[in-house]
Amino acid sequence: MAVRIRLARGGRKKRPFYRIVAAHSEAPRDGKFLEILGTYDPLKDPAEIKLDKDKVKKWLDIGAKPSETVRSLMKKVGCTV
Repeated sequence: MAVRIRLARGGRKKRPFYRIVAAHSEAPRDGKFLEILGTYDPLKDPAEIKLDKDKVKKWLDIGAKPSETVRSLMKKVGCTV
């Protein structure tokens, strides 16, 4: 089973907050995950992105593939893919 680095939605209606997680590719979006790698808050101005670069590097070395959205967030933070 492949591992993906993707967003898991939290927050209430109309107030999204996301965790950047490593999860199995077949797991539901907000379901079980392997590890929390960071957070993304799109409502702040500018959007707040917190990412643990060491954990992300560990998962990328293992073979996890980031989603397109997470890939763009990683570029904004300066974490290479």
